[in-house]
Amino acid sequence: MSTNVKSPWMDQTLPAPARANLLLAELSLDQKMAQVSCYFPTDIAQTDDFADRFPFGIGEVSCLEARSALTLNEVTEFQHRIQSAAMNGSGHGIPAIFHMEGLCGAYLPGATSFPSGLGRAASWDVDLELRVGEIVGRQERALGITHTLAPVLDVSRDPRMGRHGESYGEDPTLAAALGVSYTLGLQDQDSAGRRTEAVAKHFVGSHHTEGGIHGTHCNIPERTLLEVYGKPFQAAITWGGLRGVMPSYNSVGGEPVSASHRLLSTLLREDMGFDGMVVSDYCAVGNLHTVQRVAESWAHAGLAALSAGMDVELHVPQGFGPELRDWFAEGRADVALLDRAVHQVLTAKFRMGLFEHPFAPDARDRDSSFRAESDSAVALQSARESLVLLSNDGVLPLAAGTGKLAVIGCHAATARFFFGGYTHYSMAEGMLAVNSSMAGLATRSDDLKAIANNLPGTTIEASDGTAFEALLQRQQPGIRSLLDELRLRMPDTEVEWAAGYPFAGDDDSGHDDALALAARADVVLLTLGGKHGTASIASMGEGIDATNINLPSCQEDLIVKLSQLGKPLIGVHLDGRPISSDASDKHLDALVEAWSPAEGGAQAIVDILTGVHSPSGRLPVSIARNAGQVPVYYNHPYGSSWHQGESVGFPEYVDAPHAPRYPFGHGLSYTTFEYGGLSFSAHKVGGDGSIDLSFTVTNTGERYGTEIPQLYIRDTYGSVSRPVLELAGFRRVGLEPGQTAQVDFTLDITQLAFLDANMEWRVEAGDVDIMIGASSEDLRLTGTVTIASDAVIDGRTRSFYAK
Repeated sequence: MSTNVKSPWMDQTLPAPARANLLLAELSLDQKMAQVSCYFPTDIAQTDDFADRFPFGIGEVSCLEARSALTLNEVTEFQHRIQSAAMNGSGHGIPAIFHMEGLCGAYLPGATSFPSGLGRAASWDVDLELRVGEIVGRQERALGITHTLAPVLDVSRDPRMGRHGESYGEDPTLAAALGVSYTLGLQDQDSAGRRTEAVAKHFVGSHHTEGGIHGTHCNIPERTLLEVYGKPFQAAITWGGLRGVMPSYNSVGGEPVSASHRLLSTLLREDMGFDGMVVSDYCAVGNLHTVQRVAESWAHAGLAALSAGMDVELHVPQGFGPELRDWFAEGRADVALLDRAVHQVLTAKFRMGLFEHPFAPDARDRDSSFRAESDSAVALQSARESLVLLSNDGVLPLAAGTGKLAVIGCHAATARFFFGGYTHYSMAEGMLAVNSSMAGLATRSDDLKAIANNLPGTTIEASDGTAFEALLQRQQPGIRSLLDELRLRMPDTEVEWAAGYPFAGDDDSGHDDALALAARADVVLLTLGGKHGTASIASMGEGIDATNINLPSCQEDLIVKLSQLGKPLIGVHLDGRPISSDASDKHLDALVEAWSPAEGGAQAIVDILTGVHSPSGRLPVSIARNAGQVPVYYNHPYGSSWHQGESVGFPEYVDAPHAPRYPFGHGLSYTTFEYGGLSFSAHKVGGDGSIDLSFTVTNTGERYGTEIPQLYIRDTYGSVSRPVLELAGFRRVGLEPGQTAQVDFTLDITQLAFLDANMEWRVEAGDVDIMIGASSEDLRLTGTVTIASDAVIDGRTRSFYAK
């Protein structure tokens, strides 16, 4: 191993690409193949196979199975052990990159766990998202992990898809703003010089799949692909300095993304200006052969991915395996393709500072930086800000003198439902369920016997064994359920609980007990929803899709029965998709969307229920009434959805309205706000200019509250069909009773650019309506600006959201 300073690539005064060129020139074919491969240990304590399987080192190492570690020392020892072996085997002291998921926090003992992507999007808080990214990056770097597989920049308009909850929602501007913040937060460095590089996913259009089925074919028009699905990625590249991208599993227009030169090279690198690493999703390269069948062998799959622009195959070598290595040796494949990818990998390793700092910090340095005192406060703030008050007839906040509170629903009795897919707990819980079933423990262990049974009326496995609760308490010591939190925080209220129903299916055997409990209560609180998680014990998650986006019948039916009692009914919904329920809209007196709020869930929900904090979340999606209405989104083109036009057909479905159940941007508060005084710096501007606009927001209620003024734009006429409304910017404004604040935006006119008939990014002359609202359907202020002239612009450097 040659790591001494005499090696020319160790000269830190040289830029990373130049250092990579110097090292690449010294590598053998086997050493190059090692750099585009990944090691996936199934147990981080059992890694004796590494040196035999990867004698020439390795490009990446998966840290997924750190989810099962009990201590940070185990993970540090694993990182040191594999890093030493990788550097020794490489022949040139080349360190491995260690990667881990990062959507909702690190999969590490004691790591902070954050709400789901859709929940955090409901906060509309770019500053908070920056802090979340900083925490996740810092905690993973403390264990030597410098590739974080986040943010998720998918635009999602289909709640049938199980990964809906991972996204920032339906709007590309909101996703762009939050994604840039998360990228900037992640891509920080520690005091020694280790730098995290974010790997944004899933490029591109993965939530446009047919039938809402994960990973399937996407028939996406080119304009939609670029303007909608591409926008968050472009923003993260241009404004966030994004250094990593993970392609999606799906095909676009018949081309699997992982084998598409058009998407990974022409679009991503040439058109969008991306200059970083492209790493495959797990098994995606192999899928080209076994699933999508565009490659007749593993080697054909590997060559197709490499030719398209893939740099590293995760999580195990399939396409980038021995046969492809032989093709390079025999001249059947051009080694220049391999050199291009290896150069990207080495450049990233130099950028990350891994050649200078290959090993995770020692225990003292690790522990001093891993967890900060404020981390839990950030998780709690994120949970609070994610909560959306959908409806309220005045029953919330709960009166201090509430005598008896009946709490109904399985979600209330355990904190497990707070943790959605891609949280540490969910991933560990899913593995526990899978391992238990595979080992046959479901038939032998009382702790896990419930796994052997499906919830009635479903194919979902029940998971109420004590082992799951023990896992939760091990990861989150002392965490309280919603029921425990209510009893703690409302000592003068008699709080009783009934299970009532499970999280899915048609089991109504608990209805009678719930009705009897509710009859004795002054107020009834129902916890509603499914289980956003992992594996066969969840009702939604990766690969866990559904045709029904409404509440299960066991919950819907009980709401109707409870309404006959004449008691105030409050609903709190927990899941990865938003609540859609006829019974809730008709019979509940208040309804809170809580998503998957993670470790701060119980405190955040009770803070809102009791009025300690006023709700401030706003919907990042339009809520469809049922799956038959999907897709329904606010920024549809003129002549579409609930703006189809009178001459086209009937204004509604024969059995439902065209408009959504709740609109994008909606969310109530415990106070009221008044808007006024909209003014512009100019009413006429060139296609490359900008406009400053301002207005006031006043808290006209009697308590503190946070309003989220939303800036919308609308092109009155365009040369191609344009959206009826587009989000352009937003602010969070906290106000005391009677307080007025001035809100300012600078709108760069390049943000109004769209792809014209020639597929050029064009700002088009004409009138543009500028609107300020409390939601996409509650527009309070309106003005018009005239763009004096056309301008063809560079789409890479256009503005993405108003600041």
